[in-house]
Amino acid sequence: MNDQGRSGTLVPGFAGPSGHTLLGIYLNDHLAGATVGTERSRHLAATCRGSEVGDAIAPVAAEIAEDRMALLQIMRGLDVPVRRYKVYAGRLGERAGRLKSNGALVRRSPLSTLEELELLQLGVQGKACAWEVLRGLAGHDGRLDATRLDDLLERARGQLRTIGDLRLRQAERTFGAP
Repeated sequence: MNDQGRSGTLVPGFAGPSGHTLLGIYLNDHLAGATVGTERSRHLAATCRGSEVGDAIAPVAAEIAEDRMALLQIMRGLDVPVRRYKVYAGRLGERAGRLKSNGALVRRSPLSTLEELELLQLGVQGKACAWEVLRGLAGHDGRLDATRLDDLLERARGQLRTIGDLRLRQAERTFGAP
């Protein structure tokens, strides 16, 4: 297998199969992260339903799921196989993360919401980094749609603004306003 795509372009800096292999590892790692982000954002939206956080995160969770599907489409277009074990590991890790004690045994702690918002913010920042990398490669590889990647990057920036605002308000609720 070589790094030439259907368009006949070769991604500069990816000499031989190792470049394609590295891109495959990179995208599969981001797919695992996207899986965690999708699961975590849906969980947060469900557990906070009817609150400011739940109402604001529900549409973001839908976008995060759409972004995961966009990543899968990009991977297909680049002929990058999905490494299912990474997806499964991401799902297991996300569920295991829910077991963490946050100072309340019977009910949900405000700290849980804060930490979940922080995790989402980190995940969306990572996703934005991946869109930036792919956008940079789009100039050299006709299989990547630069306009679509610009749109995905702008959406990630909007998600970061929403999550960041919610995170700061949740921190005030959790620890008391200064």
